[in-house]
Amino acid sequence: MEARVGVVVEGGQRALNSAAVHGGVVDAGARKFLHQHHSHNHNKQQSFSPQSQIGTVQQLLAGGIAGAFSKTCTAPLARLTILFQVQGMHSDVTALSKASIWHEASRIVHEEGFRAFWKGNLVTIAHRLPYSSVNFYAYERYKSLLQSILGVEKQRGSATADLVVHFVGGGLSGITAASATYPLDLVRTRLAAQRNTTYYKGIGHAFHTICREEGVFGLYKGLGATLLGVGPSIAISFSVYESLRSLWQSQRPSDSTVVVSLACGSLSGIASSTATFPLDLVRRRMQLEGAGGRQRVYTTGLFGTFGHIIRNEGLRGLYRGILPEYYKVVPSVGIVFMTYETLKILLSSVPASC
Repeated sequence: MEARVGVVVEGGQRALNSAAVHGGVVDAGARKFLHQHHSHNHNKQQSFSPQSQIGTVQQLLAGGIAGAFSKTCTAPLARLTILFQVQGMHSDVTALSKASIWHEASRIVHEEGFRAFWKGNLVTIAHRLPYSSVNFYAYERYKSLLQSILGVEKQRGSATADLVVHFVGGGLSGITAASATYPLDLVRTRLAAQRNTTYYKGIGHAFHTICREEGVFGLYKGLGATLLGVGPSIAISFSVYESLRSLWQSQRPSDSTVVVSLACGSLSGIASSTATFPLDLVRRRMQLEGAGGRQRVYTTGLFGTFGHIIRNEGLRGLYRGILPEYYKVVPSVGIVFMTYETLKILLSSVPASC
């Protein structure tokens, strides 16, 4: 699923899943990569470079900007993913077998222009800061509540209790942030899914039109599929990452931590996205239900939508568009890392406010 790269830090320790609710290929990998890299460097920063540390607000800002910049760079692939995901809604299934990334990319250039690859990207950028902020604030609140319930403060060093706090707290904060900012995600999908005909003329027009034609609840179509993917996304990403990292370090202990984190983060993201991609596809299609006055296709809810897709398009239909999603992995993780590290250096001179 399309996830959001976030930076959630408390006392220098990274939350395991700061933005897991939309943790797809790219963001799950980037999240784990930044988590491991930050944890590895924290002690060195304390001993050798105190000025390189930045406050919570700066880390939140750096993470948000890094994520937004990464998404802007990979926006063409993101739009191709969305277009492939929703193709089966109003298209003849037999014609879909001819679709290819190169064919669709060529169509966009010739019919819509090169700039069309970035349709909906402005909403994605606008989504970053509020999502990261809500996620961070909610995580801190949930973490404090869970620590008091489990009595973690009284038993420092309990790895199991600490893991439960981060895992559950991260999941709940992801759900909260996704729910609070979901309308922006829906508008992004509708703008990006537009082809030759422009029904929504911009962010404001899309919000106004959806509320007028579908009601306020129209802004939350597909939310159930998003929330349903939170647990599996976190569990798969974390378990695959930790297993691969442990295996790698046991076989090649002298390898660079950066290389290990980048590779394991990318692979864990691929595993997580492969498992949860069907939910993401269903979410996209439900987001487009009734868009532009078109007739509804899926009228039987979340699981009914799964059944409809399988009957009409087969199991392969649930993975339509996953290839361009895979192609975003390494470049996105690399861009997030480089941007975050650069911003961290620039912001280290700014006094921490938290």
